[in-house]
Amino acid sequence: MVISTEHELSKLKEIGRLCAQAMEAMARALEPGITTRELDDIGRKILEDAGAQSAPETCYQFPAATCISVNEEVAHGIPGDRVIQAGDLVNIDVSAVKDGFFGDTGASYAVPPVTREIEKLCRDGRRAMWTGLQQVKAGRPIAGIGNAIGAFAKKNRYTLITNLSSHGIGRSLHEEPKEVPTWPDSGEKRVMQEGLVFTVEPFLSLGANWAEDGGNGDVWTLYSDPQAPTVQYEHTVVATRNGPVILTLAA
Repeated sequence: MVISTEHELSKLKEIGRLCAQAMEAMARALEPGITTRELDDIGRKILEDAGAQSAPETCYQFPAATCISVNEEVAHGIPGDRVIQAGDLVNIDVSAVKDGFFGDTGASYAVPPVTREIEKLCRDGRRAMWTGLQQVKAGRPIAGIGNAIGAFAKKNRYTLITNLSSHGIGRSLHEEPKEVPTWPDSGEKRVMQEGLVFTVEPFLSLGANWAEDGGNGDVWTLYSDPQAPTVQYEHTVVATRNGPVILTLAA
């Protein structure tokens, strides 16, 4: 989507804020003993009380309101009876729609006690996202985002999942520009247009470079390959002449 009016920007900020509020409420409730379904119920209530609907449920018939991925799960984990344990690495991904406008945000959380390695991975995962966000500006190449994140990952001895990309968003959950790479891609030649709406969501890992399905009848959940701790942080943004406008802020 390319924003053309203040009304569109206002609506995108509204749904982005709701997604962020739902994610942060779920994160506050994250503790040993809670199930992923109970976390999902928290997010669903916040969205639906505000007149929004789950985007994956609405668009793709995903069997829950949010995606919650634990440890070996990299993305699109289905909330259910899994009980959160101390030391778990949990990714919460919330996307929703209200009045025809979509928002999408995500973050990874380590449940104490946490090793120094995982604590650093989470901190650097957020830094990788912000490294990409700093490249967002109308007129700049889209490839600059992946190049910057790739340089950060290489410098700090991480790998990146290279089949889970950022994406355009706005009037649908996934739209042009599709498959915005958060890794170096020599074939990426597009330029960010003024008002372009998309996500920035690198998957930073301690060794994985691919996401694979589990092959057990679950058509949704993706796992790291090779298996390694992996984090994801995500904002929905608008590219402007002055840089990025972040839509998925809770306040």
